[in-house]
Amino acid sequence: MFNLILFGPPGSGKGTQSEKLIDKYGLLHLSTGDLLRKEIANQTKLGLEAKSFMDKGQLVPDAVVIGMINSALEANPAAKGFLFDGFPRTVAQAEALDNLLASKNSGISIVLALEVDQEELVKRIQIRGQSSGRSDDSDPNVIRARLVEYENKTAPVAGHYAGVGKVVYVKGVGTIDEIFQSLCRQIDSRK
Repeated sequence: MFNLILFGPPGSGKGTQSEKLIDKYGLLHLSTGDLLRKEIANQTKLGLEAKSFMDKGQLVPDAVVIGMINSALEANPAAKGFLFDGFPRTVAQAEALDNLLASKNSGISIVLALEVDQEELVKRIQIRGQSSGRSDDSDPNVIRARLVEYENKTAPVAGHYAGVGKVVYVKGVGTIDEIFQSLCRQIDSRK
């Protein structure tokens, strides 16, 4: 099983590249946001538990999210692999994911980290905000605050995986196809 984490700050192109990678490699897209919505809609035990936290304005605990990921893995035993999107966001989540995958005789194959400088990220997010109407994507100060939050809480996840030789940094600037080809070269060299 080939498991991939596409990593990078907001605006780095993860969403665009994820779609292309899923199509090319036949991976299942595992988005924690989608999982949460599905579990809540289906009123599963985990979904109801997650909803109770969300209704109080609280973050869903890691154990609940890991439970949902476990359910998704078990529901797709014939999958070629998974592309993890939006998870892990902390080192604790990365460790929990590693333990879950190890219990299934699997693991993360590669972490592809998109590198884009901050000014380019701000510009991309503002452009996205103009087309999406998202207010949090239009104010440069809010965008920069989100990027600081990413650097403080999420970027250390790359360090976790770098420690075991699984992180490859890929330049996230260029055309969509140039970036995609760079990502594919890294995946193909690991398969």
